[in-house]
Parts: sequence; C-alpha cells; structure tokens
Amino acid sequence: MYRFSSICVFCGSSFGTSNLYKEEVKKLGKLLAKNNIKLIYGGGNSGLMGVLAHEVMENNGEATGIIPRRIFENVDHLELTELKVVDSMHERKAMMYELADAFIALPGGIGTMEEMFEVMTWNQIGYHLKPLGIFNIDHYYDPLKEMIQHMSEEGFVQKQHLDQTIFEDDAEKLLNRLNSQEITEMNKWN
Repeated sequence: MYRFSSICVFCGSSFGTSNLYKEEVKKLGKLLAKNNIKLIYGGGNSGLMGVLAHEVMENNGEATGIIPRRIFENVDHLELTELKVVDSMHERKAMMYELADAFIALPGGIGTMEEMFEVMTWNQIGYHLKPLGIFNIDHYYDPLKEMIQHMSEEGFVQKQHLDQTIFEDDAEKLLNRLNSQEITEMNKWN
C-alpha cells in the first residue's frame, strides 16, 4: 500500500530516440492505475506525456491534466478523468504541485528539467516535503546525477538534498523507494 494517492509526473511531449522510453513509461502508467495512484500531469496527448496518460486511462486509473490555455488551443486531447485549463505556465505548475503527494521526472527536455528543478528548489527551501523520483530509463539521467553530485562536492547542494532525490531505473522500485523515502526539512543556509 502506498502512502500517496497522487503523483505528478513531468515528462517529454516527444518520444525521444529510444523505444525503451515508451515501453518503460507504459509500465509506470499500469503501476499507477493498478495501485490507485492518480496521475497529475501537464495535460498533453503527445510524446511520453500522451503515452503515460493513455496507459493510466486504459487500465482504469485516474488522470488529471493541467494545461495552459495557449497549449490547449493548439493540441489534440484525450479523454481524462479531469482536464483543467489554466491561464499560464505558472498557474499550471502551482496547481500540479499542490495536487501531488509526490513527483516523478521521466525523460524529457527543457520543460521537464525546469519543472523538476523547481520542485527540487522548493524542497530545498522548505516550500514542500514531498519526495521526488527521477526515472532513469536507459541511463537518461546519468549525466544529471553526476552534475548534481558535482554541485554537492563543490558546496552548492547539501548532501541531504542530494540523498533525498531518488534516481531509479525500474518503475516498481521507483514507486517503492518514493513510498519509503523520508523527506526532512533542511536549512539551506546552514
């Protein structure tokens, strides 16, 4: 039994170059549905984002999409449990963060990185105590993990914050580690 009822997933609106991304994202979608964990995501129907939402919905799960009006007007939509149309990216992210009990970053581009780093920053300065898992499919996030470790070694990221960010390459292990992760408040300025 998982302690969270909803997970916000950040992911690409493209498929990437490896079919493994799509296969692993489908596994995650099935696991979320099977465990009655509501998907909170950016509301799109393309790329890994669409694959994840389709898989959740096809397996009788729940998915809430939050999409800015500008994007809503320019993309195709799929049938979700709920689709919230907001006015800005800032409003989208704030709502996603509020509705989620935990976060997962899948492979993605600049937008995925931006959302993931904002969640990390908010945790670091005490705006939330929610776990973040990075789904490291096919070593996608290895360079990021090395960079964050380097930042820590150079004194820009506390080791505690580094330790609270979960990197995992298996969907089920990722959910289990998120479930057992203790997130403690830290004082970034000490």
